Amino acid sequence: MATAGPLPRTDPEVEPMSNHRFSPVSEEDPSCNLSTKAKLCLAILCVLVVLATLAAVGGVLWGRPAPELKEWDGKGSTPNFPEIVLGRCYTYTKVLRPELRHKDCRKIEKAFMDAFLYKDPCSSTEQDYLPLLELTNQTVPCNKTLFWSKSSELAHQYTRVQQEMFTLENTLLGYIADGLKWCGDAASSEINYGSCPKMVEQCNSTVSVFWNTVSKRFAENACGVVQVVLNGSISNAFNKNSTFGRVEIYNLRPEKVPSLQAWVMHDIGDHSVSCSSSSINDMKLILSNRNIKFTCHDNYRPVKFLQCVKNPEHSSCSSLI
Repeated sequence: MATAGPLPRTDPEVEPMSNHRFSPVSEEDPSCNLSTKAKLCLAILCVLVVLATLAAVGGVLWGRPAPELKEWDGKGSTPNFPEIVLGRCYTYTKVLRPELRHKDCRKIEKAFMDAFLYKDPCSSTEQDYLPLLELTNQTVPCNKTLFWSKSSELAHQYTRVQQEMFTLENTLLGYIADGLKWCGDAASSEINYGSCPKMVEQCNSTVSVFWNTVSKRFAENACGVVQVVLNGSISNAFNKNSTFGRVEIYNLRPEKVPSLQAWVMHDIGDHSVSCSSSSINDMKLILSNRNIKFTCHDNYRPVKFLQCVKNPEHSSCSSLI
């Protein structure tokens, strides 16, 4: 077989490099060969287009009216609510209870806001406040839990003197929220400072849900012998419709709380005896059914001393000396 010879070259002839001359190349791309003035005009035009676009978008957003917040019959949220929450958190964790200085007050403030903003204040649930409860979790020592009902001022006078005792308001979360009011709106991310639902009359408001939730947790965490300060100068020293009567007494854990002591306090000059009253007997029955021992003291002496500080000349106080 004959061997095929080399195929003929089909490339066009190329001029030898030694004979090729390069033409000078312009420093500017010929396709963009614009004058300085034209370039400046083009840049200005681009800026104007961008600004016009932003203005159009902004006009749509800014021109849209803010959603109207629903009006309620109750007073609005406490002014400067977020700032108060943050300030109280820092005061508690840095000054009052420095052992809790590791708590993140910024996260606590955000969790509080997230619990009720963008939500109907009559549709709050316990789950809304659970992240906040986790961030503010705090251990109260056994035998140091003090409940109260219709006796807030006297109970807190006692804990100011006996600082190892804790009411709910002496805990971090109770301290932050004490005396405040808040609500949001389902259609807005704003706090409603104009009006909020009344706690009981209009609906189960977000504030009511909060206090029921934290009161339940406070009772669940109690251990050892617990105490409650009751007002013996009203018809029902134990009120089944109070927070203590509805929530806290039913969430004490018998395996952790063997006994409850009631301190039934009377106004100075009131010599009535309440430990044998029908309402106290109702409380005793509830506790008995839950296997929690009950004892009752009329005018518990250490608390009575606090009453007598304001009324030292009263005849009922002279017997304490």
